[in-house]
Amino acid sequence: MCRLNVFSRACLSLCCLLSLTYFFLPRSPVFAAEKIVIYSARNEHLIKPVLDRYAKETGLQYELFTDKEAALLVRLKAEGKNSPADLLITVDAGNLWHAAREGVLKAVDSKILKTNIPAHLRDAEGYWTGLSIRARTIVYNSKVVKPSVLSSYEALGDPAWKKRLCLRTSNKVYNQSMVAMMIHALGEKKTEAVVRAWVANLATPVFSNDTQVLEAIAAGQCDVGIVNTYYYGRLLRDKPKLPLALFWPNQNGRGVHVNISGAGVTRHSKHPEAALRLLEWLSSAEAQNLFADDNLEYPANPKVKSAPAVSTWGAFKQDQANLAKAGELQQAAIRLMDRMGYK
Repeated sequence: MCRLNVFSRACLSLCCLLSLTYFFLPRSPVFAAEKIVIYSARNEHLIKPVLDRYAKETGLQYELFTDKEAALLVRLKAEGKNSPADLLITVDAGNLWHAAREGVLKAVDSKILKTNIPAHLRDAEGYWTGLSIRARTIVYNSKVVKPSVLSSYEALGDPAWKKRLCLRTSNKVYNQSMVAMMIHALGEKKTEAVVRAWVANLATPVFSNDTQVLEAIAAGQCDVGIVNTYYYGRLLRDKPKLPLALFWPNQNGRGVHVNISGAGVTRHSKHPEAALRLLEWLSSAEAQNLFADDNLEYPANPKVKSAPAVSTWGAFKQDQANLAKAGELQQAAIRLMDRMGYK
């Protein structure tokens, strides 16, 4: 029989104790020493500081790959079961809906997400969730237009705005989602009439981005337009004296059209639990300002206050329709805008 001395028996007992302790401890990211892969259409300078904070707090390691949303979707589909990705972060609910429809996202059932994020900002089946809100609203030249004459998106088609309206191209998903949600709210015939009237009221050809719309309004090329609020915030941060102001439309009806930046766990994630823990943390009060503030967006978690600069724009009622409709009706919106001559 093998005989152990006192020192050997003590070492063996200690090893057994440590092994049992490790076995029964909760497997947090620190203990698991996991490494997840994140595909992000959100710019690196906006998402990396948030991920770095989580990594510092938990010990989780990550790899980040950034690209355009379309390119990431193509990549995920091509990789299939061999994809290293655990989490997809992208902009626009239509893009998230499309990713789920293409089978690259995994449904999750999370009480934390359901508690932190309102139902209209996340997928009903758990494939994706919003993490920040982007309001698409009316902007006007404050030297020319009184806010009392503004009311709704639809009213921008009234004859009073003939040759006074500026819009961004219909090729951008932000406008496609907005018109899709209008189809959901108004029906296709009424939305056709609205878009036709917008086109008739254009003061200039459509612009390629929201910043150009804002600059045209400030320069007097037109008096009103529709933009995402964070473009307004960025421009005014650099040029605070521009004669621009925001107006919250449809406050007596469905409310302001909102969209999201959001994320979902990938279908073939090798670390789905770690990816979900990160997603849940991104919805928390601790992370929401980190995620939203740098880009001048609104937190998706209603318990979290907006950045001071964003708060100065005032409170508004937002459209409560589930944003999955932005994806479901996207192709109908594209066809409608094409028929109405909205380029």
